[in-house]
Amino acid sequence: MEIELTDEQKLLRDTVRRFAEEVVGPRAKEIDESGEFPRDFFDRAGELGLAGVSVPDEHGGAGMDTVSYCLVIEEVSRLCATSGVILSVNNSLVCDPLLKFGNDEQKREFLRPLAAGEKLGCFALTEPGAGSDAAALRSTARRDGDDYVLNGNKVFITNGTDADVALVFASVDLAKKHKGIAAFIVPTGIPGYSHGTHEFKLGVNASGTTELAFTDMRVPARQRLGEEGEGFKIAMATLDGGRIGIAAQAIGIAQAAFEEALAYAQQREQFGHHLADFQAIQFYLADMATEIDAARLLTWKAAWTKDQKKRFTLEAAHAKLFASEMAQRVTNKALQIHGGYGYTKEYNVERYFRDARITEIYEGTSEIQKMVIADWVLHHD
Repeated sequence: MEIELTDEQKLLRDTVRRFAEEVVGPRAKEIDESGEFPRDFFDRAGELGLAGVSVPDEHGGAGMDTVSYCLVIEEVSRLCATSGVILSVNNSLVCDPLLKFGNDEQKREFLRPLAAGEKLGCFALTEPGAGSDAAALRSTARRDGDDYVLNGNKVFITNGTDADVALVFASVDLAKKHKGIAAFIVPTGIPGYSHGTHEFKLGVNASGTTELAFTDMRVPARQRLGEEGEGFKIAMATLDGGRIGIAAQAIGIAQAAFEEALAYAQQREQFGHHLADFQAIQFYLADMATEIDAARLLTWKAAWTKDQKKRFTLEAAHAKLFASEMAQRVTNKALQIHGGYGYTKEYNVERYFRDARITEIYEGTSEIQKMVIADWVLHHD
């Protein structure tokens, strides 16, 4: 594994950093407060090839590797975690499974516009009674001729308020549990599909998080992704890739918090000295810098493993667990360095602190990551 970035990757990083600073950063505080979904950001990101970073050119994407994708999500999340997760979902949770499991017709009709940023996708798995236990979902899909008829509800769906396409998971036979789940590609404008109001949350507040409802929604059988009974396998494989994106998001949040804490410590004076002169603050900064670098290396390792076409479940869990919990520790220290000012809306660190918290929950909680890691430690060579 090469740790040093290639010239192409460095150029991408620098390009996305400029884009984020010019387009994303100026509105980050505004959309956090208003909850307004930044569709214009997604459209402009699509023009840069950021909606389908790792999707091959022939399918409308940028044709880059997964390490490059991590750089994109980190740089965008460094300025705005909301914008980072919007991109992450479209890339990891929608484009990636369509690329991996879709047939040629599905790739032409759905993957190409999603990867090109012409359409926005969402991933509809979580239900009111099925969060970490995804196999317990109750949405149903009944075969009726050339269609399936879907009924059910989904919750906490990122991009849900503005998505053009939803990847929906439902059971064709509830008695079969996870073996009865199927996946469907659903254009959101069809009869029977509806979404609720936007959920205001602790952080990532403009991510279009909402409830979805399906009422006798007819989906052509040709829009089933994979075979009946393969939906759970598709969902789990997709989440492995999604966890790499969330790890990158967590790194971006932590990097932003570290940079602001460092600048503040070098400028703020107490007891006749800059905060950075005090050993306690120096130790905080040293810990923060070390943990960010460690998380980034774990995430790049997971991305590299995925690019080698090897199974990367363990590496993704390592990266997601460590990066998300690291972001919580780093943003907490950044807020502490700012003291009382860090607790006010005047400074960005309170937003970083709030945004970091969700990275330990979505796309598999920290506890789920530990279960995955423990299973590998106990049952794999």
